[in-house]
Amino acid sequence: MAFFSQNAANVSLLFVHLRQTMIRIMTRLSVNINKIATLRNARGGDVPNVVKVALDCESFGAEGITVHPRPDERHIRQRDVYDLRPLLRTEFNIEGYPAPEFIDLVLKVKPHQVTLVPDSPTQLTSNAGWDTKQNLEFLTEVLETFNDAGIRTSVFVSADAEMIEYAAKAGADRVELYTEPYATAYPQNKEAAVAPFVEAAKVARSLGLGLNAGHDLSLVNLNYLYQNIPWMDEVSIGHSLISDALYLGLERTIQEYKNCLR
Repeated sequence: MAFFSQNAANVSLLFVHLRQTMIRIMTRLSVNINKIATLRNARGGDVPNVVKVALDCESFGAEGITVHPRPDERHIRQRDVYDLRPLLRTEFNIEGYPAPEFIDLVLKVKPHQVTLVPDSPTQLTSNAGWDTKQNLEFLTEVLETFNDAGIRTSVFVSADAEMIEYAAKAGADRVELYTEPYATAYPQNKEAAVAPFVEAAKVARSLGLGLNAGHDLSLVNLNYLYQNIPWMDEVSIGHSLISDALYLGLERTIQEYKNCLR
């Protein structure tokens, strides 16, 4: 009898271990290729080629590609979005402010995921999450449009429980945590820097929301975030990753970022 009890205990521990292992390997790396388009546009030609770089990122191990087409097309252009869609083999994430032209583009392209950000057309980069409570009606309508089209939805939010709760009320499938405050505070006190994000992640999980993260994540701070929130579905990284690739090369850089998610 003791033999069977011991075996049952061993099997139970094995399942716990397997479950923990599965949780810890599920965070995907999505490479934001906006900076590649910025470099291309600086000369007005087609070097570097955005599609080729995206496909190379996939072959080097990236599990997704993110683009953020802005109205002035200062980096990713609408044409890029249409060119990428049929060729990508991994997950395609389009992020942006849900103006009518953006909504139309997303509905035509039908990426795997659309991430809503509260950027104004003139913003240099995303620098805040949505006030989902104030914009509940608007977000609910937009999210319903994308959900009805079978596109997974994510809402860019700060590490704020109330904002996450209202994102869930609006009908989001996921939230993406705006991690610039974490990255800024990390060098001084990494424990204090990550604490509000861990709490926010727990709120999202309790509401049944998927969890993404992005903004200023780097080889310096990514692993610590992952160690504290191993159930993240996806991190979206562009500026730091492309900057690191100038020194390390793109293939090695992608592998280094993937190593941070293990």
